[in-house]
Amino acid sequence: MTKIHRNLVVAVGAIVRAVMQEGAYADREIGRILKANAQWGSRDRAFVAESSYDIIRNYRLVRHLAGDSKDPSNLLAALYAIRGQAIPVQEFFAQCDEVQMQIRLKEAASHFALLHSYPDEWVEWFRSDYPETYQQELIALNKQAPLVLRVNTLKMDKKRLLEALTQSGRHLECTELSPDALVAQQKWNVFQDPLFRTGAFEVQDVSSQRVAGFAQVQPGQRVIDACAGAGGKSLHLAASMRNKGRIIALDTEEWKLEELRKRARRAGVGCVETRWIRNNKIIKRLEKSCDRLLLDVPCSGTGVLKRNPDAKWKVDEKYVQRVCEVQQGILETYHKMLRPGGKLIYVTCSMLRRENVDQIAYFCARHPHFHLEEELSISPAATGFDGFYMARLVWK
Repeated sequence: MTKIHRNLVVAVGAIVRAVMQEGAYADREIGRILKANAQWGSRDRAFVAESSYDIIRNYRLVRHLAGDSKDPSNLLAALYAIRGQAIPVQEFFAQCDEVQMQIRLKEAASHFALLHSYPDEWVEWFRSDYPETYQQELIALNKQAPLVLRVNTLKMDKKRLLEALTQSGRHLECTELSPDALVAQQKWNVFQDPLFRTGAFEVQDVSSQRVAGFAQVQPGQRVIDACAGAGGKSLHLAASMRNKGRIIALDTEEWKLEELRKRARRAGVGCVETRWIRNNKIIKRLEKSCDRLLLDVPCSGTGVLKRNPDAKWKVDEKYVQRVCEVQQGILETYHKMLRPGGKLIYVTCSMLRRENVDQIAYFCARHPHFHLEEELSISPAATGFDGFYMARLVWK
């Protein structure tokens, strides 16, 4: 086993402490630490990132095995035990009791929430919504997210992109779940890849990619992406529309729209216009103005734990209740931007019924002129990708 340097152990400990005790976001904290230590090689960087994510993902079980110790050496030792690996023979692991950790690991085997590191209330949420498959879904969400590319068909077709990446030594596979997706068999720094820099592809999970097809957009239409964020779905919609028509991307946070503008320039997208939602006047000015209205609403994120494992320690019952209220408010206010005969596409990366099917049923009951045309729930256990929900409503 490769020797682990103490500074890497300290870095992992600092990341875990910031996320679990100070409320930091794992991806941002890992990025900050790696940026501050640019001299580290790729192996050291991978060790810090992967170890930090794995400890956070398995934090409840890690703490149990470590005897509630927060010492980074103990946390790492517990992680090795979970992986079925021997603890490295190094001085800063000398105080770790490997035998006791194995005993505790066997004890955890009979407690699902402990063994798979979930808060008890999360298990109850999933048991209620998925009584037959809740364990499979939660186990699937604990696995690392695969790297998925979306070919930008405005610049390159999938066959050419696959050939170019293969020639660069990359191994990717197609999936029948999305026509524009390529699933990488190993990860690499795609953001430094020349093909990425020229806009040939974006990074986007397969489940997220399915939104564009579900929205049934056509070239020449007027589309509003009302919760656009950094614009991954806006850019995919633009490609689906062959850059013809108009997409108005809205968001309440201007910095996200600035990122969308940068991405649009790289992707060669010219049909997207961004507007910052400062107040409801923006919504009123757009009343009955679009053929398609995409509402990718804020949600609990229970379907994307593969890439955001710290969410399970941040999202509780009160959080879910608040986000349900936000979703209702967005549906109630934003639906007015759709013109009669148009289609509203409601999307979450949540797996909870109250954010999904129940939310849509409540909205349709209040607005009977909206008809549910189709809904789709994507299972991480069945697909290996993120958990998503989408519903397409028609204004009859």
